[in-house]
Amino acid sequence: MDSIIMETAAPETAISEIAWTHVGSIDDIPVLGSRVVRTAQGDIALFRTAADEIFALEDSCPHKNGPLSQGIVHGRRVTCPLHGWVIELATGEAVAPDEGRTGHVPVRVEGRGVSLALGEAKLSRGGCRKACGHV
Repeated sequence: MDSIIMETAAPETAISEIAWTHVGSIDDIPVLGSRVVRTAQGDIALFRTAADEIFALEDSCPHKNGPLSQGIVHGRRVTCPLHGWVIELATGEAVAPDEGRTGHVPVRVEGRGVSLALGEAKLSRGGCRKACGHV
């Protein structure tokens, strides 16, 4: 699966107490595919499910740092292209029996626009502090 750099993250815009950064359109992300956004914190992989849900994870598998953006999206999960670890898109958690977590970034979709709350992410440690509503 190809991964293309979508764009460099634009300056942040504050809406309520969370600063969201517009990174593109849902149409820029192929169904069951991904795109990469380069940020000062590292590469973020945006994933689109068959149901048009959008998720953002650090583009690094917790196992051996494989590029998750090049993995296979199925349901609400992605399989790492290097060693087949399966990662939950909503949380960044590895699916048992594997253990580990990649960073998770809150996503907001308004109309067709996709924004990230980069300041709410805990890269390499996961967790969105529930800013995106994912459980």
